[in-house]
Amino acid sequence: MNRVVLMGRLTRDPDVRYSQGDGSMAIARYTLAVDRRRGRNNQQDGQQTADFISCVAFGKSGEFAEKYLHKGTKICVSGRIQTGSYTNKDGVRIYTTDVVVDDQEFAESRNAQSSGPDYSGFDGASRREAPAPQSGSQGQQEQPSGAIEGFMNIPDGIDEELPFN
Repeated sequence: MNRVVLMGRLTRDPDVRYSQGDGSMAIARYTLAVDRRRGRNNQQDGQQTADFISCVAFGKSGEFAEKYLHKGTKICVSGRIQTGSYTNKDGVRIYTTDVVVDDQEFAESRNAQSSGPDYSGFDGASRREAPAPQSGSQGQQEQPSGAIEGFMNIPDGIDEELPFN
């Protein structure tokens, strides 16, 4: 069985091209930075390591990547590994390994995208930041200090049981 499931961040915007012919199809290529699990003795504390996995999405998945994915987006991808080779213009044989994407979905909310690790050193550009939430009096209530947006602030000193069944 050839099945792969990955979760990581795009290192740059997808490169999308369209095939030629009557039934042209979107072909999106992107690289995912996937964090490695740390072993007990093989990694120093605080050191971030990642593998950079080449992915390719065809058809509707390629169109989705073109429209919604950008550098820094955390996604979950499932697909299969495909290997291949070609001879470059200098006559050197080049071997390739790609994940052919069957399914891709967002792995975090748009607001959380700005807080993830920065893999911008991989291709020399900075990550695109998510837009800051707008503040104003258009139906939004101001949050008390220390409160997280979307959650109720529970005062200290409550000794009663929480109101759950």
